[in-house]
Amino acid sequence: MDITVAVDAMGGDHGTHVTVPAALRFLDEHPDVNIVLVGMPDAIEAELRARHRTLGPRLRVQPATEVVTMDEAPQSALKNKKDSSMRVAINLVKSGGANACVSAGNTGALMATARFVLKTIKGIDRPAIAKMLPTRKNTFSCVLDLGANVDCTPQHLVQFAIMGAMLVSATRQQARPTVGLLNIGEEEIKGNEVVKEAAELLRRSNLNFHGNVEGDDIYAGTVDVIVADGFTGNVALKTSEGLAKMIAEQLREEFLRNWWSRLLAGLAWPVLSRFKKRVDPRRYNGASLLGLNGIVVKSHGGADRMAFYWALSQAVDEARAGVTQRIAEQVQQELELLAAQPAAVSPDTPLA
Repeated sequence: MDITVAVDAMGGDHGTHVTVPAALRFLDEHPDVNIVLVGMPDAIEAELRARHRTLGPRLRVQPATEVVTMDEAPQSALKNKKDSSMRVAINLVKSGGANACVSAGNTGALMATARFVLKTIKGIDRPAIAKMLPTRKNTFSCVLDLGANVDCTPQHLVQFAIMGAMLVSATRQQARPTVGLLNIGEEEIKGNEVVKEAAELLRRSNLNFHGNVEGDDIYAGTVDVIVADGFTGNVALKTSEGLAKMIAEQLREEFLRNWWSRLLAGLAWPVLSRFKKRVDPRRYNGASLLGLNGIVVKSHGGADRMAFYWALSQAVDEARAGVTQRIAEQVQQELELLAAQPAAVSPDTPLA
């Protein structure tokens, strides 16, 4: 089945200088993918001419007259820029003109616009931001929420767990991914009341619930899906990214310190090169906005061409796997299951 991706060509720190070349490379390597470049035609066509490329059956331009800036307030973008490249790209998903949308634009504006245009899946209160992160086991952990929802109820955390599990199951071909709840300890007595109640609901669900996990489990590969509220998840992600940068900088400084260090670095280069490739954050660019009636993938605003290429790959994988439909089906199954069970937490504790 051919997949069509709507690309917000104007979004991000670099706009068409990144989005267009990345889209062209992706088209060259994936003959069953079509791309719609959404944005200002003059800017897009100038970038195509610079690369001696033309439009064709698999590549077309959808005009948009406005651009959402990276520092623009989400509500302002939603209300005042109805013909932005971001909004038009999401509209294509809504109308069926595209199977997925990818944008490196303003995260808040993208979430607000996508939620307004596409609405949430029945049974899902709030969309969540999910990302695949590499682990020491050479596998991936899906972590969510990474910042869309600062304050969450237990029911929201259960919904995040369902969405993350279905994403992993669909795109990584894992029948029953394990789910962990990010907490300050593995013991059931640890955590605040929201986390404790969410854990009880997850134990009653059809999900493969592992139990509580801690921050060091994110990259250990302990579970396939790690669930947290958006505040905790975002802090954990940014802290780990900062640590990775510090380690890389210190290694570089050490290798450049003297001739002996440079010699050792040269001898170790093949190993270091393989490690760098495996943990290169550009290869894991692309955060999924889960819970919407359509596929939307957020690329990092400062992404280069390689990173944006991988965001496109994430969107295509989700479209092929039917992630949206699988989430919708699983949510309904969990609603029916919990409705049929005697309430262990509270008689008024629904999933949604």
